[in-house]
Parts: sequence; C-alpha cells; structure tokens
Amino acid sequence: MFEAPEQDKQIRTVLTKGVAGIGKSVSVQKFVLDWAEGKENQDISFIFPLPFREMNLKEKEKQSLLDLITQFFPEIKGLNIARRDQKVLFILDGLDEFRLPLKFDVNETWSDVSSPASLDVLLTNLIKGNLLPCALIWITTRPAAASKIPPDCIDRLTEVRGFNDAQKEEYFKKRFEDQNQAKEIIDHVKQSKSLFIMCHIPVVCWISATVLQNILVEKRNNDLKNNQADDASKTLQELNTEDTPKSLTQMYTHFLRFQIQQSRRKYDGEYTPDVSWDKDVILLLGKLAFQQLERNNLIFYDKDLEACGIDVYKASVYSGMCTQIFKEETGIILGTMYCFVHLSIQEFIAALYAHLLLDINKKSVFVHDPTMSDFLKTAVDNALKSGNGHLDPFLHFFFVLLLQPKSRKNMTDLLKAAVDKALESDSGHLDLFLRFLLGLSLQSNRRLLRGLLTQQDSNDQSKKEIVQYIKQKLEANLSPERSINLFYCLNELNDQTLVKEIQTHLSKGNLSSSDLSPAQWSALTFVLLTSEEELEEFELQKFKKSD
Repeated sequence: MFEAPEQDKQIRTVLTKGVAGIGKSVSVQKFVLDWAEGKENQDISFIFPLPFREMNLKEKEKQSLLDLITQFFPEIKGLNIARRDQKVLFILDGLDEFRLPLKFDVNETWSDVSSPASLDVLLTNLIKGNLLPCALIWITTRPAAASKIPPDCIDRLTEVRGFNDAQKEEYFKKRFEDQNQAKEIIDHVKQSKSLFIMCHIPVVCWISATVLQNILVEKRNNDLKNNQADDASKTLQELNTEDTPKSLTQMYTHFLRFQIQQSRRKYDGEYTPDVSWDKDVILLLGKLAFQQLERNNLIFYDKDLEACGIDVYKASVYSGMCTQIFKEETGIILGTMYCFVHLSIQEFIAALYAHLLLDINKKSVFVHDPTMSDFLKTAVDNALKSGNGHLDPFLHFFFVLLLQPKSRKNMTDLLKAAVDKALESDSGHLDLFLRFLLGLSLQSNRRLLRGLLTQQDSNDQSKKEIVQYIKQKLEANLSPERSINLFYCLNELNDQTLVKEIQTHLSKGNLSSSDLSPAQWSALTFVLLTSEEELEEFELQKFKKSD
C-alpha cells in the first residue's frame, strides 16, 4: 500500500474511504494481524492504531504526541519513536467519527514530539509531516469526511467497495451449511433489486441472512407443530406471504422484531409470537439515534446519552439485552463509548422514532422551537407566581390555541419535511433514513410494528401526496446521487410508475433525448444502474424509433 510505482516518489500518507460498514476497520485489523504474525509488511518496526472515536475522549487535553501514544500503548514508554532507522506507521481509523474540526489552515506548526499541544494541533501536524516526517500515516474515513484532509496532504487515495455480486452469493453460501437454504435466500434477496444492491455492504448481508433464516425456521416449526408437513417444506418463494420481506424497510423491521423477541426469550422467558414492545426504551434510543444522525455522529459518549435522558447504567442494560442493536464499547484508553451495531440500524431506529413522536405527540422531529418552549415555561412560571390569577385566562386561551389541529403535524407534513431535509445534505447522510421513514409510512410495514406504531385504516391519500411531491422534486436540478436515492424512496413506497414508463419507452424504442424530462432522465439512470445486464456503454440512439 505504501509502495510507489515510481522509485523517486514516496508514499507517506494513504487515505482509504468507504461507506459505513463496508469493511474499513476490518481491513485495518487484518493489516495489523498479518504484520504481527510476521506475514506482511515486515519492514515496519511499529504500528500504532489510534482510533478517532477514542481520541475524542482526549479532545480537551493538551499533551505531547509521545504522551498520547503512551496512553494508548503504555509498554512503549521510553522508546525513541523519532529514530530514522525504524519505520513507524500510525493508523488513524474512522476520521468521520472525529469531533474536532482539524484546522489545517490555521493551526500553528508543531514539530516537537515531546511538547504538549491540543489534539487538533498534534494531528494536523502529524498528517502534514511536521511531526515525525518519516512516519507513515494511514487514515480511514467515510466519503463525506474525506474532505477534512487537504488533497496535498494525501499521497494515495484508496477505496473499499464491499462485495460484488459474486461475493454476495459467496457470503450466503458460506453463512449456511445447508446449500439449499443458501440458494433459497439468495434467490429471495435477488427478487428485490434495491435489497440485492445494498448487500454490497457486509452488514446488510448479515441482517438479510439473519431475518430470512429466522422466518424459514419459525414458519417450518409452526407448520410442523400444526402437522402441516406439506407447508413446512415450502421455500421462501412458495410461502410468499405478506410477512416475507421484499423491501429494505421490511427487512430491517423484521430484524428489529427478531432481536426484541430474542431478548424477551432470553431475559423474560417470553415465547409468544407477538412482540412486547418497550415504547419508552425505543423512544429514548430513537431520540439518541436521530439527534446524533443529524450531527453525523455514529459514536456516542456519556454526555450524549445524558442529553437524551438516558441513564448511563440503563445504557449498559440496553446493550446487554439487545446486543445486535445497540452496544457499549470500552476503548484502549479509559473511557466508554456507545454505538448502534451499524449506521443503517441507527438510521432505521431514527426513522422509527420520527413516526413514534408523530403518533404520540403529533410533533415533527424537524421542528425545533426552543423559543416557544422557553416562552411556555416563562408563561407558566409567571401564572403560578401571580397571586390574583389574572394570567390564568391568557394561559388557558394560549394552550387551547396551541392544541388546535392546525398546529399539529400530520404524516404528509413529516414526510415532505424529511424529503426537503435530505435533499439539503450534500453528503447524503439522511438518504437511508429517508427511505426508512417513507417505508414505515405504509400500513403493510406498520402492521409488523403493531403495538408500537398506530395502525392506519388507509393512508392512500398520504402516499399519493408524497409520491407526487417526490416526482416534483425529481424535475428539479438535483445531483445524480440525490436523484437516485429518490427512486429508491419510491421503491420503498411501492411506486414504480416512472421506472415502468421509461422501461416501456425502452422496449418500444421511442426514447428521444430532447423529449425526456429531468425526472425521466433520472429514471433512465436508475433503470440502467439497477439492470441485471452489465453495459460498458449506453447508446440512446439504439432505443430511438427508426423512421
């Protein structure tokens, strides 16, 4: 990785990017393991992995680079790491999890490894080469945070892309001893193109495998109990019930149900087919998930939990009960961190929280009105202090006005606000959250969350409105990434009209570049991206009607 194609060029700093859960940290661990076992990179004398998530715990301290390294690796105390005859590698894993700004343009130059400075100053100077200029640096990050490092500080850019289609199938084949079951699950996942595409992320493969295996096992166990041997031998495709997940939202909803059921069985001895939801716990975790998602944070600390009303002891209990949803980590240095098992789990829980908040309080997660809150507190305090009660009628009138239906948010308002908010993000950090939020608006998905979300008799009008709203947005000048995500959103809403329209044009050969609207161009792009046929190039002329 640090070998240059030309001998005269030195590779000092490598930046590896990749979406959350794609395997960046695993790549780092494999690199370190191979080195420690003497298999690879034996020219390197020392490797110091410094995870950004743990360095956050030292963000307010001033210390020297030597002190920082010694805190992580006490056994190297007294070692002269500045010696030029030994090669040292620093692995800075998870730049996107770092909460300091890394002020490359204004931080002072620092070159003494023994002199204390702020963490921001130490890291910017280490990356720039002012501190330990002979040391090698490997940084990993999600794409959105890659711009934190100036391009002139990077000698090589690499990317972890996850599984290709063949590797997705290989994962499922290795995951299951029963190859018939593996084939069955592969066939089912392939039926949903958006789901199969998402399986390039290993954790989505894991979630899909967990859910589909559980559905098969439970269905067959129930059928055998009921002496329905013929049904017990049916495949996922033959079962094809409304409970078999066909979209990303359905898959994650099943995953949450399964994890809660497992927890109830393990800790409460509950073996009912229905899920006993702890609404208060989900509200607290959901608030944490949403607030930190808005700030683009995947890692949380005690202060973040306390800000959401979560007791630190209870957080440990949650992580023990739902180990595949929320987990507690203790780092190399003193300090406890928390996170959801994967960013997509955080995004799903955040979307679920948005629906719960709307159900319970008729409030949108996107409406932040601290001024109104302060005003209400002041009004109540003044009314209570008043000896003659002259403010009581005003306070009563104000609360009645506040609770009028027009001040309450409905489903359509929430979904439209979410679409707008997601489109404002250049990094796309709300894209998957939006897909889950829209998917959870469908009654077919809410049915799986009976007892947690209110069941709606009919939301056809709400669905029509939001589908039309998304189609209007597709007519605007959006980036390709945001346009494609809106088509995935339409997928979650079971609306294929734009895609089918383009597919009809393609089959009839009557496409014309001059006639296509922006939404149709986006639909064409989506069709090509999700097509099973691999094209080196696409020629629109081939799909024009001949005279």
